[in-house]
Amino acid sequence: MAEFITLEQQDGVRMPWNVIPGTKQEASNSVIPVSLFYTPLKPLSSNPNSPPLLPYAPLRCRSCRSILNPFSVVDFAAKIWVCAFCFNRNHFPPHYSSISDDNLPAELFPQYTTVEYESPADNSNPGNPNNPNSSVCLFVVDTCMIEEEIGYLKLALSQALELLSEDCLVGLITFGSLVNVHELGFGGGVPKSFVFKGSKEISKEQVIEQLGFFSKKPKPISGVVAGVRDGLSAESIARFLLPASECEFALNSLLEELQKDPWGVAADERAARCTGTALSIAAHLLGACVPGQGARIMAFVGGPSTEGPGAIVSKNLSEPIRSHKDLDKDAVPHYHKAVKFYEGISKQLVHQGHVLDLFACALDQVGVAELKVAVEKTGGLVVLAESFGHSVFKDSLKRVFQAGEYDLGPASNGIFEVNCSRDLKVQGIIGPCASLEKKSLLCSETVIGQGNTSAWKMCGLDKATTLCLFFDIAKKDIDAIGEATSNQFYIQFLTYYQHRSGRMRLRVTTLSRRWVAGPGSTQDLIAGFDQEAAAVTMARLVSFKMENEAEFDPIRWLDRSLIRLCSRFGEYQKDSPTSFSLSPRLSIFPQFIFHLRRSQFVQVFNNSPDETAYFRMILNRENVANSVVMIQPSLISYSFHSAAEPALLDVASVAPDRILLLDAYFTVVIFHGATVAQWRKEGYHTMPEHKTFAELLQAPRDDADGLIKERFPVPRLVICDQYGSQARFLLAKLNPSATYNSNTPAGGDVIFTDDVSFEVFLDHLQRLAVQ
Repeated sequence: MAEFITLEQQDGVRMPWNVIPGTKQEASNSVIPVSLFYTPLKPLSSNPNSPPLLPYAPLRCRSCRSILNPFSVVDFAAKIWVCAFCFNRNHFPPHYSSISDDNLPAELFPQYTTVEYESPADNSNPGNPNNPNSSVCLFVVDTCMIEEEIGYLKLALSQALELLSEDCLVGLITFGSLVNVHELGFGGGVPKSFVFKGSKEISKEQVIEQLGFFSKKPKPISGVVAGVRDGLSAESIARFLLPASECEFALNSLLEELQKDPWGVAADERAARCTGTALSIAAHLLGACVPGQGARIMAFVGGPSTEGPGAIVSKNLSEPIRSHKDLDKDAVPHYHKAVKFYEGISKQLVHQGHVLDLFACALDQVGVAELKVAVEKTGGLVVLAESFGHSVFKDSLKRVFQAGEYDLGPASNGIFEVNCSRDLKVQGIIGPCASLEKKSLLCSETVIGQGNTSAWKMCGLDKATTLCLFFDIAKKDIDAIGEATSNQFYIQFLTYYQHRSGRMRLRVTTLSRRWVAGPGSTQDLIAGFDQEAAAVTMARLVSFKMENEAEFDPIRWLDRSLIRLCSRFGEYQKDSPTSFSLSPRLSIFPQFIFHLRRSQFVQVFNNSPDETAYFRMILNRENVANSVVMIQPSLISYSFHSAAEPALLDVASVAPDRILLLDAYFTVVIFHGATVAQWRKEGYHTMPEHKTFAELLQAPRDDADGLIKERFPVPRLVICDQYGSQARFLLAKLNPSATYNSNTPAGGDVIFTDDVSFEVFLDHLQRLAVQ
């Protein structure tokens, strides 16, 4: 797959089909949808031909508004360029007058299929008069927790504040049974907070009035009250949102004095926690003060919401929190109401251009499943851990603000647009974005994810954010073969966003691929098949269908898709399973589907709705390489006999004298075989004569640290021994080729499961495919 990875390094794009089935029927027969993964802000420094940042505005086609690119046909004598999308002829403006074959602007260089513009004209935006380019962080902190958890959270927040840039505007809201909006820019040295009742919904007007935004001057009669332009004074805004350098002392004092929610909780009740009201007030506050400016609400939640709108369970402990079984039976009194409430918040945040990040740390569920819509549509980050003292939370929070090699590179206020050749239609996107409802001729009638539009809002995005676009082929039949260029088609992506420097930028990626259709096209399709991208497409699609289609059977859908794909592209004699073979281009795909069927995206048993929502949110925003690890973890073996080497993801890889390192994306497991564990317990690694053993123990630790460093959210590290209780983290991911009811050689490890092994799965697949 090296060539597909090279293409991804150049443009941030991976496609299951790099040669596209040319007609609607061919696309349907090819089983895997015509789709594409695009990482809009992928750092292109790995590309030796990385383009410079262009300090001028791009040239657009007069007709379809696409941007000049290397595939445009240029007539140097007449100073005209022909658009590759709509074939419209456009004149070059006067400042391109010296253009020639030897003097090309950067956007026409054949290797610069991705370029980035930063036009001075776009950066004269007077958003915030003090600093229109500063980012905004509004911390929304839960106080209904035990003292120990509050202590961990206070420590993590004060460390995060040190990492913030000095001009970043910061605000603080705390909540329990009441919501407290803290005034950081208070005069007279007395800290002040405004209190709202948590049990009822509060409108934006009520927030503006109660916070006294217009106490010193009359409120404008007409117009939306939002920001400085609508008559809100900079002094009013600075009471609640202050640059980090100015409010550091006030904030640290507030955090130090932060106490557990003072309202008593009866023994048979849950704490009164009004998460929904707090988030709603935070959205209103940002909407009033900094509309359209890059701002994040960072919510730290330590338990389920029980009070006011958005509650997921009642206060009474006798009522359990909803499970997957309850959701299937629709026995969920609070669920639909809460989802509808958070949908309202997501629409408001998308309209304002603001992001909701969720840090949920509790042993119980906190409502991630209900909040998913607001976090995902605003492009927010999500971290789920057992405690605010856990390294998963602490290290992930640091990574949000940290600059340097592993920086997330957060950007905000993005708008993503697609333009493509006329026989291609956009069905929609599965990923962290919200539809801008821009209807055009490019929109397909069938919708997947966020569809019926050719433009999407991305309030928050970073250098890992990856969108999955689905396309429809509009051609019904094979055209009479025209000139050689007619089998090429083009796609262009425009990502307009606010860089963390505060300046607006536009990244443009233009791709060209070719159609194939008719007899003999099968080999071309196979040659352009990217099995990793195909597996991730199926994972996003099956997760989406499980959430949105009632009575959907994921296992059956995946199996039928795989059988159809193997029947279409495999080589075999009819009804002879032994004659079946797959091209190397497709040979790993059945293995990916086998692991996908057993993964946390499809198997919800043993996971709470919160965990399932969390796994799917991460899958929907990660690139292909990371998503593949979530579907089929990687296993590395360490022993005295050989250097570290990849091992089969199979129970046969477990041996007493081996150490295994499993990377399952959300967890990283270091598994010591029984003999290695015994030697370690006896302390051999501390003796100078057993230096080699100490090095063997250290090698997987170093590799695990390398993985953890570059990943967000930070994975959980599990160190366990063969036959120990935590060995389940490894065994659950292995192919059960040896189970308690199979004939296994003595001394080998077995897995106690009724799941079929990969061999049996492949056997059935071959039998069904050749029918």
